[in-house]
Amino acid sequence: MKTARTPIETQGLGWFKSSYSGAEGGECVEVAGGSGAVYVRDSKDLAGPIFAVSPQAWAGFVGLAADADV
Repeated sequence: MKTARTPIETQGLGWFKSSYSGAEGGECVEVAGGSGAVYVRDSKDLAGPIFAVSPQAWAGFVGLAADADV
C-alpha cells in the first residue's frame, strides 16, 4: 500500500491536551478540531508529524477508548 504525504495547514488551530494528561508531561497527544477534520500530534514534538482523521472516525475512537478498561 502506498500513502501520500500532504502538508497539513495547522496555523490558527486551538490545540489541547486531555485533562487526564497531568502536569508532569509524559506520553500525551494534543488534538485540534479543524474544518472537516480532527488533527492529532505528539505534545512533546510540536514540529513533528500531524495526522488528520474525520470527525466521525475521531468520535468512534473516543467512544471505544471511553469504554475500555485501562
